[in-house]
Amino acid sequence: MRVHVVDPSAYTPAYDHALCHALGAAGAEVELYTSRFDYGPVPAAEGYERHEFFYRFSPGSGYPRLRLTAKLMQHVPDMLRYRAAARAADIVHFQWVALQHVDRYLLPSGASRRRPLVLTAHDILPREPRRGQREAQRRLYDRFDAVVVHSEHGRERLTGDLGLDPARVHVIPHGVLLPSEEVRREDPGGEAGLPAELRGSERPVVLFFGLLRPYKGIDVLLDAWRKRDLGGSGGAELWIVGMPRMDVGSLRSAAPAGVRFVPRFVSAREMSAVMSRASIAVLPYREIDQSGVAFTALGLGVPLLLSDVGGFPEIAATGAAHTVPAGDPVALGEALEQLLGDPGELAAMGSSARAAAEGEYAWEGIARKTLDVYELLLGENPRR
Repeated sequence: MRVHVVDPSAYTPAYDHALCHALGAAGAEVELYTSRFDYGPVPAAEGYERHEFFYRFSPGSGYPRLRLTAKLMQHVPDMLRYRAAARAADIVHFQWVALQHVDRYLLPSGASRRRPLVLTAHDILPREPRRGQREAQRRLYDRFDAVVVHSEHGRERLTGDLGLDPARVHVIPHGVLLPSEEVRREDPGGEAGLPAELRGSERPVVLFFGLLRPYKGIDVLLDAWRKRDLGGSGGAELWIVGMPRMDVGSLRSAAPAGVRFVPRFVSAREMSAVMSRASIAVLPYREIDQSGVAFTALGLGVPLLLSDVGGFPEIAATGAAHTVPAGDPVALGEALEQLLGDPGELAAMGSSARAAAEGEYAWEGIARKTLDVYELLLGENPRR
């Protein structure tokens, strides 16, 4: 079976790699069509081929406006070039679609035609959308033969709120994201792997990790930290680590005691060290389907404190996480204080995280479920 996995803007290179590697190990012939990732190295392709096919003439991340303009200019020609390349595939599986308004007209043939077309709905609808973007996303789903979601919550939104045929929607877990072999070989452990901004502390660490965006509830977390005075009198430290996609100046200036920010992209090596240092990772999101950050924490055995939105309660059902009401700083602060004072519970949650990573969230099973979807579609649309 010849499979194309497509992520034009390289939004999720770690996930793309893990999926392609697992599909290749399961016997598929896999090619990843993506673009250059400008923030750091990506895992070496193993068991599949990787093509930096899109946006080949764009400047690096140091020129954001020029880069965006260059990508927009190349998008339609590159999508049309990919339509030609897609003729070699039995299945085309998009991870992300960059421009919903126009891409529904540029996608390879799908919707029960000769070559089945699959989309993974990492976000059911765009967050912080531009005008008309959400409605364009709704129309875009009609172009796909199958849509993969990472939670039962996502399935309910697609079939209930958006009216998709339940037969076209398939729940397949996200899968744990582990540091690559290269990172594990190079990681010296301890302080040496941490970002310089975070070295020199012996306190317990509460970690918020990932892109800094408004819907993720960082303001709620800081309010909870302040209300319970969790960083005072030699208590814990809160580390907020990730590339800003919002103005964090006011958050930093008003941060209470015991809070450290690393507002930049961190390398895979730094990420591994930061996660390994954390006593607990907290994701106080206002909305979500599932989060790659949560599955990175699970892979490293880090306990999680999550808001009760999207698919997060499904993670909590494994025993690896606790949940609190979204947007409630009082409940969040109380849960943090309780868990930081209960090493036994944190250890049990860490054990459950490792068990889930090796069980229902392991890539071998996820690859098998994904191939089952492909085989179902090919059975309905034979072309081999």
